[in-house]
Amino acid sequence: MTVTTVIAGLSLLVWVWLLLGQGFFWRTDVRLPPRVAEPSAWPAVAVVVPARDEAAVLDLSLASLLAQDYPGRAEVFLVDDGSTDGTGDVARELARAHGGLPLTVSSPGEPPTGWTGKLWAVRHGVALARERTGAEYLLLTDADIAHRPDSLRALVTAAVGADLDMVSQMARLRVETGWERLIVPAFVYFFAQLYPFRWINRPRSRTAAAAGGCVLIRAGAVDAAGVPDSIRQSVIDDVALAGAVRRSGGRIWLGLADRVDSIRPYPHLGELWRMVSRSAYAQLRHSPALLAGTVVGLVLIYLVPPAAAIGGAAAGAWSVCALGAAAWAVMTATYLPMLRYYGQRWWLAPTLPYTAALYLLMTVDSAVQHYRGRGAAWKGRTYSRPDPT
Repeated sequence: MTVTTVIAGLSLLVWVWLLLGQGFFWRTDVRLPPRVAEPSAWPAVAVVVPARDEAAVLDLSLASLLAQDYPGRAEVFLVDDGSTDGTGDVARELARAHGGLPLTVSSPGEPPTGWTGKLWAVRHGVALARERTGAEYLLLTDADIAHRPDSLRALVTAAVGADLDMVSQMARLRVETGWERLIVPAFVYFFAQLYPFRWINRPRSRTAAAAGGCVLIRAGAVDAAGVPDSIRQSVIDDVALAGAVRRSGGRIWLGLADRVDSIRPYPHLGELWRMVSRSAYAQLRHSPALLAGTVVGLVLIYLVPPAAAIGGAAAGAWSVCALGAAAWAVMTATYLPMLRYYGQRWWLAPTLPYTAALYLLMTVDSAVQHYRGRGAAWKGRTYSRPDPT
């Protein structure tokens, strides 16, 4: 038995374990329940939208929030986080033109040291919303997220019906260009592999994550978790939020969306590269050891199978070829449901190793940019490694 045979066999064993033992992460059937009894009394909801230079997308995203068909009291609070493109003015004009839910536009000013801009905006918006409305629930949603007219209604129904403190949906990201087709479904696939939704949704699970574009949270859970103050330095704020709520005893839920869509375009590789690399090293807690382990893991899991299958066939090492081909087949099978969810062709599934190689390079680049002082850069702001607390 050669070293290459052992490595190819190990890769296959890992894929068998991922298929059966990682919370069935590859399935895409974790959605809001389609038939749940609606509340007898609809709670008041405040929708908080942090926005920085988002004027170009508000005609779809903000308009969709103003048009929510919600039976109870609901108001929208857009927090203009130092925009230079007239985001606040565009929002006010949309409210005048479309009507619908009441809109308040406010600005918190520049974030103080130790805060990310988004979380400072969220803090300001949550405080303002609770002061003015006394809302029982808060919907935290990004300015590039469009909601179907019944989105808020469905979220509240799920939260009240299942007695959940936080309900989050992974918005369906835009997939139109070639690069988006190659990278975007894999982004959600990798996220689900790292944070299996079924594990997250177990009441006593240690796994916690959310999708920051759409988070409905109970006001009492905000107080119990001390958010956003307790996570004020977090670049990956949605995962940090879910962790804080879970640690405080809250019940959380995460699934894929049917009524929530991201409208931000990523037409070129550069935009997608920056989307991933700005937070990849933060996900690894800025640890060189975790970075090295991640690189080795990505190579073993995603790159060894095609290398073993093709290289083994070329060299006549048929045992290596068979092991690599089997691992590649399992990998391909687990990716197909996500491609179907995004309406993509099946033949993209075998290209997942190539996409994984790109993600590997993005992760290494994220570490390089961090040590050059340009890590976690987003819309003119750069965030350093959080101070230990």
